[in-house]
Amino acid sequence: MRVNDRISVPEVRVIDDAGENLGVMPTSEARELAKERGLDLVEVAPQANPVVCRIVDYGKYHYQQEKRDRKQKRRTKLKEVKFTIKIGEHDFETKLNRARDFLSRGDMVRVSIFFRGREVVHASRGRELLKRVEESVTDIARVEGQPSAKGRILQMMLVPTQQS
Repeated sequence: MRVNDRISVPEVRVIDDAGENLGVMPTSEARELAKERGLDLVEVAPQANPVVCRIVDYGKYHYQQEKRDRKQKRRTKLKEVKFTIKIGEHDFETKLNRARDFLSRGDMVRVSIFFRGREVVHASRGRELLKRVEESVTDIARVEGQPSAKGRILQMMLVPTQQS
């Protein structure tokens, strides 16, 4: 996070301490405005065009960000749901509901497909099963990365889209 003099872009979009959009202005003018109010100019969206900055007390802002990150890290756990390619429809629905339950609580879910014996030659059926799982949970989760094969196991990670 860049603050005050470390912000090197020529123009920034400024949001004041009350959350009101003050518009686009030169960075030097935004710094002066922050200094007049006894606060700091903090870059909050460096990827935006123009860069978005907030006029806030940096110490307080940084503390709030750390607190939010700690809370999110503490809540997120990794759960695993295991399938085989010969799974019955009812068993599939039961395990899918379990995965949906984990995702709705904010946990990440690793979906694993185990191949037994010569089943490993039917990796395409495993990928189809992962695709079915993915399509069934698109309303509450997204896939992180591509499905990966590790020996006799095919895996994919599901991450909840909304945090409650």
